[in-house]
Amino acid sequence: MPDYETLRLIWWILIAVLLVGYAVMDGFDLGVGTLLPFVARTDAERRVLINAIGPTWDGNQVWLILGAGAVFAAWPAVYAAAFSGMYAALLLVLFALFLRPVGFDYRSKIDHPLWRRIWDYALFLGGIVPALVMGIAFGNFLQGVPFHFDETLRSFYEGGLMDLLNPFALLAGLVSVAMLSMHGANFLLVKTEGVVQQRALRASRISAVLTIVLFVCAGAWIINGIEGFRLLGSIDMQAASSPFGKTVVREVGGWMHNFYEHPWMWAAPAAGIGGSLLVLLFGMRRPGMSWIASAFAVAGIATTAGLAMFPFVLPSSTHPSQSLLMWDATSSPLTLWLMLLAAIIFIPLILMYTAWVFRVLRGKVTVEQIQQNDHAVY
Repeated sequence: MPDYETLRLIWWILIAVLLVGYAVMDGFDLGVGTLLPFVARTDAERRVLINAIGPTWDGNQVWLILGAGAVFAAWPAVYAAAFSGMYAALLLVLFALFLRPVGFDYRSKIDHPLWRRIWDYALFLGGIVPALVMGIAFGNFLQGVPFHFDETLRSFYEGGLMDLLNPFALLAGLVSVAMLSMHGANFLLVKTEGVVQQRALRASRISAVLTIVLFVCAGAWIINGIEGFRLLGSIDMQAASSPFGKTVVREVGGWMHNFYEHPWMWAAPAAGIGGSLLVLLFGMRRPGMSWIASAFAVAGIATTAGLAMFPFVLPSSTHPSQSLLMWDATSSPLTLWLMLLAAIIFIPLILMYTAWVFRVLRGKVTVEQIQQNDHAVY
């Protein structure tokens, strides 16, 4: 079994991969849901969009389940502090996600405009609300979350739902909505044709420009206005997990410390901006490459936040020295080792299954296909 320090680093990487995997794999589903009222004008066109993601949306949510489960098992203190403190926001995301399966299954059960319009808006909310709230959550993580621990290691959250809706967090939420809309629009470039594809191209270009502008604005705000966190001194990376026993300071531009010390990390924000620029370049000429470019953009933007915060996992705005690091928030070595063995088995299986599904269900979804198989599709 690897030593405790190595296991902790491995699990930081694995959880980052799972969360980025969710953003990339389920992100285009959320993006398509967000674009549903704008790209599709008729009932048949909306069914094209729904059936474009119909075969994959539920399988893609495995990444969310894996990510949440991994945080619970590998970082129990983070799970307790973050999910308890942001309970209202979490419920908002869950209720929005609940709308997706019923929206897919019930929308075409009754051939009535009002019935279908209601479920169209449900699918729209099921796309835009999770994208917005998850971005807002990461915006709050970058500013620090108001929590602390007592001597018995009970966590106490000192904020409320409205405190989460601060200006920088809302900007981070808009970055999330823009980049996932871009990702969804590029998926539609691959899966649709005709007027729907033309509207998807327009949405792809608009959201790509918005992604670049909003991401750059958020970066400038982090450098010049947001107080980042920095660990002073060293910490025993082999010691048992405890939020006490370290010194943390807050300073404007503190999140840039890692990028100044390790210049290779600039590859992440470069991928975010470069991928969005490639989306503008490829467009309709090479829709497959455009979708891959948008995936790189999403991965780059998400990775930028993780690298900036390293080794912080959940900073505390009220008690900075009780912030949770990857070195002091983890489960026992045995738990991390057993989970690592499970991850080695199941993550490749998920990747192979996902690749197989995309290969089998490749091809475009057209209005003609929907009309010919009216009772066999969503």
